Amino acid sequence: MKKSNELFNKKIPIFNNIQYQVFILFGIITSVSIFSDLYFQNNYFTITFIITTLVSSIITYISIPLLEKIKIKQIIREEGPKKHYLKKGTPTMGGVFFIPIAIIISNILYFNNQDYKIILSLSLLILSFMFIGLIDDLISLKKKFNTGLTSNQKLILQFFISLIFIIICESNNFIPNNIQIADKIVNIGNLIYPLGIFVLLAESNSTNLTDGLDGLLSGCSALIFTGLALTILIENQASTETLAPLCIVMAGASMGFLFLNKYPAKLFMGDSGSLAIGASLGGIALISNNLWSLLIMGGVLAAESISVIIQVGIFKISKKIKGKGHKLFLMTPIHHHFELQGNKETQIVSSFWFITLLLIIMYLVFNTKP
Repeated sequence: MKKSNELFNKKIPIFNNIQYQVFILFGIITSVSIFSDLYFQNNYFTITFIITTLVSSIITYISIPLLEKIKIKQIIREEGPKKHYLKKGTPTMGGVFFIPIAIIISNILYFNNQDYKIILSLSLLILSFMFIGLIDDLISLKKKFNTGLTSNQKLILQFFISLIFIIICESNNFIPNNIQIADKIVNIGNLIYPLGIFVLLAESNSTNLTDGLDGLLSGCSALIFTGLALTILIENQASTETLAPLCIVMAGASMGFLFLNKYPAKLFMGDSGSLAIGASLGGIALISNNLWSLLIMGGVLAAESISVIIQVGIFKISKKIKGKGHKLFLMTPIHHHFELQGNKETQIVSSFWFITLLLIIMYLVFNTKP
C-alpha cells in the first residue's frame, strides 16, 4: 500500500507540490469571482481579485531585498520545532506591504460609494491593528528575541482600538443589535460593545497563532475572505456593494502574498500582517452580521486558539493537582503538534487549506438563505 501511494504521488505531483496547490487555490477563488460576476449583477470581482493579487505579489516581491538590506529578518523562538531554525534570517514584516495595498485599492474603488464610511472605518481598524503588530515586530527585532510587546501590552492596545471602532460603528448604525446565530436571531442591545471587543481580540489573536507555518494563514484567510464575500452576496445585504468587494480585495492581497509566503517562504508577514487580517475578518463579520459564518468558515483559526487554551488549562490544573504539569498536545498551536508527529509542513498546510475550503462549502450549502 505504501509503494502504491508513493507511485500515486509521483504520477500526480499535485499531491506533494505546494506550488501546484497554490495555483489551484488561486484558480478556485478566481472561479468564484467569475461566478459572482455572472450570477450577481454590478460586480467586478474577477478583475478586482486578479489586479489586487498581482499588485500584492509584485510589491511584496520588491520588498524582499529592501527588508534584507535593513536586516528585518525573522527571529526563531528556541522552544519551537527544531526544523524551524532553518527559517532563521528570512525577511519578515511583510504585512506592512500587502495590508496597505488592500486598504488603498478598496478606498480608491469605493470612494464615491454611499457606504464609504464603512470602508473608511474598517480601514482605520485594520491599519491600527497593523501598527500594533508593527510595534511588536520592531521591538522583537530590537531585542533579538521572538517576543516584542508583552501579552498585556498587546491586549490593552487591541482593546482600546476595538472599543473606538465599536463606538464609531454604533454611533453610525453600522453594527446591528440583533445578531444571527445559526437560524436564531438574538437581540443583544448594548452587549454589542463587549461582544464586539471580544470578537476583534479573539479573531486577531487566532490569526496571530495560526501564522506559524509557511503559507498557512495567508492561504486560509484568502479562502475565508472569499467565503464571506459570497455569503454577503447571497444574503443580499444592504452593505453588499462595500463589504463583499472589500472581502475580495483582502482575498487578493492575501493571495498575492501567498505566492512568496508558500513553503519555503521567501517572506513572512509578521504580527503586522496576522493581527491586521484578524481585525479585518472580525470587523467585516460584525458589520455584516456574519459572526456565525466566520466561526464556521474560520474553524481552523478557532482550533488553533482552542488548542492553546486547552494545553495551558490542562497543564496548570494538572500541576496544581499532581505537582507536575501534563500536556495533551506535543506542542501548540495545534499545527506544531502535527509537525512534531512527523508530518511534512506542506502536508499540514495544504490539509488545513482543504479543511477550510470544506467548512466554507458546508456553510454555504446548509446555512445561506437568499
